Order: sequence, then structure tokens, then C-alpha cells
Amino acid sequence: MKQTLLSFIVIYSLMFIFATVSWAETKIVGYIPAYKGLKQSIDSAQLDKLTHINISFLNPDMNGVLLHGNVMACMANDTRENITRDELSYAVNKIQQAGAKALISLGGALLPSCAGNWPTLLKPNHRNSLVKNLLHFVDKFNLDGLDIDIEGVVLTDIDKSGNYMPFIKDLSIELKKRKKLLTVATASYEGGSVPISSLPYFDFVNIMSYDQLGPTWGQIGDEHSSYQHAIKEINLWKSRGLRKNQLVLGVPFYGYGFGSYKGGYSFNELLMRFGNKVINEDVIGELCAECDYVTFNSINTITAKTKLALQQGTGVMIWELTHDAKEQYSLLSAIHNQVQEFKKQSN
Repeated sequence: MKQTLLSFIVIYSLMFIFATVSWAETKIVGYIPAYKGLKQSIDSAQLDKLTHINISFLNPDMNGVLLHGNVMACMANDTRENITRDELSYAVNKIQQAGAKALISLGGALLPSCAGNWPTLLKPNHRNSLVKNLLHFVDKFNLDGLDIDIEGVVLTDIDKSGNYMPFIKDLSIELKKRKKLLTVATASYEGGSVPISSLPYFDFVNIMSYDQLGPTWGQIGDEHSSYQHAIKEINLWKSRGLRKNQLVLGVPFYGYGFGSYKGGYSFNELLMRFGNKVINEDVIGELCAECDYVTFNSINTITAKTKLALQQGTGVMIWELTHDAKEQYSLLSAIHNQVQEFKKQSN
């Protein structure tokens, strides 16, 4: 009887551990742009529905310095002034108190004028100094890790010069010693993707499965972030060797308009303009090159993508949290609800 009871306890304990691990590995990653006002963005976000929050974007100055006294060297707030040490500490503390991990995202698609030249800073004679500065920054602000969001031509230049891999490898080794995370956001097109050889060094990879179409690029008449394209990009990265426990699917909380709707729209703006249509529809208007239409992800599509991401990977990444709507129309809530359902099914 004692042996049977002991066996039951062991089996139950293992089941609990495995279920906990499964949930712990499930990710809801949200970007918060400091340049929209860090404190107000943090205060208005549903932090308890996220596992990781990437505060974006930090850049070193031309000398690889990240902090000038009590002010970031290159990390703008909504006032166009660089955010202060106190502002960043407030954000990190509030994120961690909510039970999420706080990371700083480096780079960004459009580098500000205060940013140093990344290809120069990552050359061998500068790289060690920058890595040390980044690690010191992580330690100083008690961050949970770094997210690399160096994109486009800048990424290509660094990779072609042979300086991307040594940078990522050095960061990975040192962050692992500190039990900190190293993550990355990547596009999927040639010239905008991180090198395949770098994948093993990242704890997880955020696939930016959006912006297939935008104000000045892509084929007008297409969607900018369809469910079918998400499937395609997941399969692409799996074929490149990305492991399931590394794969995080990026989803957009915004859309683009064409013709008479020309412009960019947050999901909240779409809700205010088009009402309940944004629950079920991904397109307002008609898809064609000469048509007036808006392309975005509805609540239903975000829910379906979340389910897909949990089946094929370990969760979703959101660009970005300030675009969300409130209450029953919140995309983050839809994601969270789907993850909760996944958690129940996994137990």
C-alpha cells in the first residue's frame, strides 16, 4: 500500500512538473515602445497577461556607450528626449512585479540619429567593449535579458562582414552565465533574416510574420499578415532548423490602408472606425490593386494564429501593445484566453 501510494505521489509530482514546464515555456511576448511614453505605456498595459515584455528600443551612441549619467545615451521617450534611469527602473520593476520578464530590445527597424553605427561598433576592435557595456547595463537594471532587433540593410552589412555571429556568440555565453535570456526578432526575406548559424544561440526567435505589404512596398491587393502567410513562415523557419521550443510567431496589432483608406491604423483605431467588423474580418473593403481597403488581423485571426503558434511553437510575439483595444475587444485578451485553453488541455 505504501509503495502504491509512493508511486502515485511520484507520478502525480512528475505530471505537475511537466505541466508547469509546459506552461512556463509558453510565451506571450509584447513589445512596448519607449518612444510613445514609457511610463504611461507600462501603466496601461495588461502586464499580467504577458510572459515577456521587450522595452524598445535601446541603441549605443557612436562610442558604444549606453548610459550618460542618469539618462540613456539613445532611447527616446515621447518628449523626444532620452528616457531617464528612473523611468527605465520603474518599467522594469513594474513588469517583474506583474510576473513577466523584462528585456531591453536593441536596434529597431529605423535607427535614430543618436545611434552609433552598428557595423562599426561590432568590428573586432570595438565589439568586446560594446558587449561589456551591454552586460553591465543588464546587471545595473536587473533585466531578464536582451532582445536583438537589428534589421534590414544594417543586419546584412554586419553579417556579410562576419561580425554578427561573434557578437551573438559572445553575448549568449555571458548572458547564460548570468541565467539571462538572449532573444531575437527576425524577418523571413533574404537580406532581412538572421543567419541560420546564429539560431542555436538564441533562447527563442520572434518571427516577424507581418508587413508583407506596406505604404511603400509589397503588392497592393494583398494582405499584410494573413494566416496562410504565418503557416508559410513557420514552415520556412522549421526548415532552417529552428526548434519548436524556440519558435515564437509574431502577430500585428495594427493594419494598413490603401486607396481612400491610405494610412496606418492601430487595432483600437480600426475598432473605433469600423466597429464589430474587426471581430471576424481581416479586410475592410475589397482586395484589389485599385480598391479602397484596410488589411489587418481580426480577433478571430489572432485567436487562430495563437492556436497555430502553440501547436507549432511556444507562443506569440506582439508588435505592439499600445495598439490594442480595451476590454472584450482586446487582442491581448484573445491571445491570453487561447493560451489558457491550451494550458487546460496540456494538464
